[in-house]
Amino acid sequence: MSSPPSDVRSGLTGDGEGSAAPSEEPGREARPAAVAVPYDGRPLVVAVTGAAAGLGRLLAARLVDSPGVRRVLAIDERRGDVPGVHWRVLDVRDPAVSTRLRGVDVVVHLALDLGMESDPRARSAYNVRGTQTVLTAAAAAGVHRVVLCTSAMVYGALPDNEVPLAEDAELRATEEASLVGDLLEVERLGRRAPRAHPGLNVTVLRPAVVVGPGVDTVLTRHFEAPRLLVVSGSRPCWQFCHVDDLASALEYAVLGKVEGEVTVGCDGWLEQEEVEQLSGIRRMELPASLALGTAARLHRLGLTPAPAGDLAYTMYPWVVSGSRLHEAGWRPAHSNEEVLAELLAQVQGNHAVAGRRLGGKDAATTLGAAGATVALVGTAALVRRARRRRRA
Repeated sequence: MSSPPSDVRSGLTGDGEGSAAPSEEPGREARPAAVAVPYDGRPLVVAVTGAAAGLGRLLAARLVDSPGVRRVLAIDERRGDVPGVHWRVLDVRDPAVSTRLRGVDVVVHLALDLGMESDPRARSAYNVRGTQTVLTAAAAAGVHRVVLCTSAMVYGALPDNEVPLAEDAELRATEEASLVGDLLEVERLGRRAPRAHPGLNVTVLRPAVVVGPGVDTVLTRHFEAPRLLVVSGSRPCWQFCHVDDLASALEYAVLGKVEGEVTVGCDGWLEQEEVEQLSGIRRMELPASLALGTAARLHRLGLTPAPAGDLAYTMYPWVVSGSRLHEAGWRPAHSNEEVLAELLAQVQGNHAVAGRRLGGKDAATTLGAAGATVALVGTAALVRRARRRRRA
């Protein structure tokens, strides 16, 4: 099922400044100005953690121009370059954050370590401690709502998943030593916080595969491989979420247009055959035992940052409906086809060769589990085929 086109367009550009001016970034389509979110309540004071870079920077810039927001407080370990915000430079794990949140109505917590190269223990400690501190500090400061952002990966990728998944579907992801385990713990903290702190509401956004400038994940690296890995008997379904659309959805959450658990993504999804046709990348089909076994060995050897379990997200569906956002009037500005095209342009020039990505200076960096598996196993298979042809 291909994504239907969307009539709603975002004014955010690739530079993350929230400008309505056309983007000058090559290969990116200029978007009309962002549609203002209907809001007739009291203008809010909003704090954004992790505001110096990435999604936090993009959201902070967007909220500065939101008619429903009176003031934006940007919190990070370093001062960023978003104009029009009030900066508070500190670590979100510092209990002093509570004093910086006085007078704030909504906190959007985006200060998470999502890096694949981070030490897993240090990353988990940062993510869990930071979330705990922000939730406790928000309650102590009298904040009414905290918005968290995890991933639709928390639902798990399983062959019997409904397509699409409803927001209230069971979370069946496994908690191996992976980023998904961190996100599941963040969600548990978010569910417990309102019980421990009456009066505090927590909204959680769960995006599909996030794509945009600077986004580098095990799933985006899947498209850097020489072949797209397809496990025999699996049913991959691809759904993307442009980072601009995610920032737009977060604004809806900030203004209270959606509450509880909320999924975000492009309308519809792409079947594996459509992805191959659109990308021009051919498949490498392998038995599940070989693909998963190789991924597990690569991870044990330290060649890949993601465990073998993460390979399931390229095998089985985990498409989400986004029904709560749609009921609130939100629509994605990008289709799956558009986001895939942008992803392919973004990773152009990155090549997975024998489990390594070679950059412009031949600096090798570790691939994700899916990319490494197809690179190593796929390369070995091609070598074996060539040898057989020569012997024949």
